[in-house]
Amino acid sequence: MTCLVSSREERIEDSEENSPVEQVALTVPTGDDPSLPGLTFRMWVLGILSCFVLSCINQFFWYRTEPLIISAISAQIAVVPLGRLMAAKITSHIFLKGTSYEFTLNPGPFNVKEHVLITIFANSGAGTVYAIHLVTVVKVFYRRNISFFVSLIVVITTQVLGFGWAGIYRRYLVEPAAMWWPSNLVQVSLFRALHEKEERLKGRLTCIQFFIIVISCSFAYYIFPGYLFKILTSFSWVCWIFPKSVLAQQLGSGLYGLGLGSLGFDWSSIASYLGSPLASPWFATANVAVGFFLVMYVLTPANYWLNVYNAKTFPLFSDELFKANGSEYNISSIVDSDFSLDINAYDQEGPLHLSTFFAMSYGVGFAALSATIMHVLLFHGREIWEQARASCKEERWDIHTKLMSGYKQVPQWWFWVILVANIGAAIFVCEYYNEQLQLPWWGVLLACAVSFVFILPIGVICAVTNQFLTLNVLTEFIIGYLYPGYPVANMCFKVYGEMSMAQAVVFLQDLKLGHYMKIPPRNMFMAQILGTLIAVIVYLGTAWWLLETIPDICESSSSIWTCPSDTVFYDSTVIWGLIGPRRIFGNQGTYRAINWFFLGGFIAPIIVWLAHKKFPEKNWIRLINMPILIGATGRMPPATAVNYTTWILVGFLSGFVVYRYRPHLWKKYNYVLSGGLEAGLAFMAILLYLCLGMEEISLDWWGNDLDGCSYATCPTAKGVKVDGCPVVS
Repeated sequence: MTCLVSSREERIEDSEENSPVEQVALTVPTGDDPSLPGLTFRMWVLGILSCFVLSCINQFFWYRTEPLIISAISAQIAVVPLGRLMAAKITSHIFLKGTSYEFTLNPGPFNVKEHVLITIFANSGAGTVYAIHLVTVVKVFYRRNISFFVSLIVVITTQVLGFGWAGIYRRYLVEPAAMWWPSNLVQVSLFRALHEKEERLKGRLTCIQFFIIVISCSFAYYIFPGYLFKILTSFSWVCWIFPKSVLAQQLGSGLYGLGLGSLGFDWSSIASYLGSPLASPWFATANVAVGFFLVMYVLTPANYWLNVYNAKTFPLFSDELFKANGSEYNISSIVDSDFSLDINAYDQEGPLHLSTFFAMSYGVGFAALSATIMHVLLFHGREIWEQARASCKEERWDIHTKLMSGYKQVPQWWFWVILVANIGAAIFVCEYYNEQLQLPWWGVLLACAVSFVFILPIGVICAVTNQFLTLNVLTEFIIGYLYPGYPVANMCFKVYGEMSMAQAVVFLQDLKLGHYMKIPPRNMFMAQILGTLIAVIVYLGTAWWLLETIPDICESSSSIWTCPSDTVFYDSTVIWGLIGPRRIFGNQGTYRAINWFFLGGFIAPIIVWLAHKKFPEKNWIRLINMPILIGATGRMPPATAVNYTTWILVGFLSGFVVYRYRPHLWKKYNYVLSGGLEAGLAFMAILLYLCLGMEEISLDWWGNDLDGCSYATCPTAKGVKVDGCPVVS
């Protein structure tokens, strides 16, 4: 086990009843104490406070050039001394004693179950609210009107809708032991380190001692990549050796090129887009590594240097939109007064062009979608079918599901009410405020249908590999063909199709955390719903305030408020919504051949499955996960090469080297290390902003030039002129 188990827990010694997943068996306790109270006064106070603070901070940092997401782990750690202080100081008097309504503000020591519920609240405020992209793009990039009320309804419905889907799929993605959700083990390890007593062996550190050392070192170190020496975020040494070579900088830049030799000595650059590499199973890390290598170092450079689609006229790696001559596309010139595409203006401006990598990223997105469906059908289809037939048979449950069966369950109809109510509200706001949202009622229903179909396959992938696949491309593709020329309708369809699916996966992951920690299901239901409602209101309020008060927000001229993720979102609305896929990827478009990626993604899992059937003794074949391998670069852009190269390296050292050759160290310290690194960075990042960022105090020297590869974005076609770039004769 990661740490010793508390004497209060009922120990179940029969190892055969433990989880069949080794990492879970090594990390998650197999006991429960049902007498521990969860819905305490301090849980309500600290849970709501954590949700509020994380929501506000994360939305605040989201618009910055270097976005930072503060995860729930920071709150998970910060509330421990506060909880213990409240347990020591608040009165333990029993109010209304002797009645059926008696209660106390202090039921005893701060316990792990209320700590888990606080963390569930914090999880609600720890991610991002995807629908706020829509609000930002409409208000800032298109400079059109969208009211706060309409924004609020869209944000709430897209976030809460996923909870209805989660309730339907919980028996397939939470109860089975095979659905183990690796990232939850980080939080489980921290709960145990913070609550369980452990004897210190001679010459060894306890979990909590190790955690304190890690968080202290991470806190102190982040002042360098976070303020004093920012080049550590992307250490692209190749550019230093060849300061005037466009080719060398295209190869070596970690932010604007292929990232050969580039490393990030900053935990935020390692874990910001792909999550913690310490929480990723090695087989999943290996699949990401192979996929990244093939796309980044084979597919992209081959298409670029063969000048496919006149690729050399544009940068190798960029999310900008271009005209045929390599200049930036003037999007505002092709939007008419009705907020739709002006066909005549578009014909005058000419077809839109993409950088090589941006075009390839859509291709691998196509392939990943078809690969996901085929992989789950071939490798998990029988398992899902058997689970559907025998989901209520206790002999199919592991020890954790058996322990949870003793608690009062959430009725299925609760989830159906949430689902129907949110779909109804979404249809109302889209129909009644159609001049702002553009999406007709049938678009909402179709988006929900797409989400419903893909939650199971994507949930299986995430639950087993810790890698999340999105529906961005599919949702954009569908509505772009059915309803072209309307960018806001495209955004609405995407947030309802993509976000309700993503939220369902997040809710399912939290349900599995409660499953591991034996939290009563009805308590989990309450914390997730209330936490989500608080989070969306705070997220939208913070975003609205920033959008109204910062004059140059999301503009390239802004010093820190450049909104990188919103810029990519805006580019997508132009490609798929305003212009439409038919004029880019269809029979009227430049990039028609990219549609063949759909077929490639469909065939790839079949090849792996046939190889597995042919050579069943070779277990490594089954570990080839084509959706993860093909979709490895799905987060690029805004993620860059350095995020991947360093993530893969750290994942290899943890998941392969240490796990194989020092398993006793891995099982005791691995997940604790991950939590400590993240929490230390988060606390220092907040401190730096409060002390220096708010006053705009910065250091201007070469060590804070993030990449040092000024030529990496230059085109290499002959005669193309771009400011700051050499002209190839």
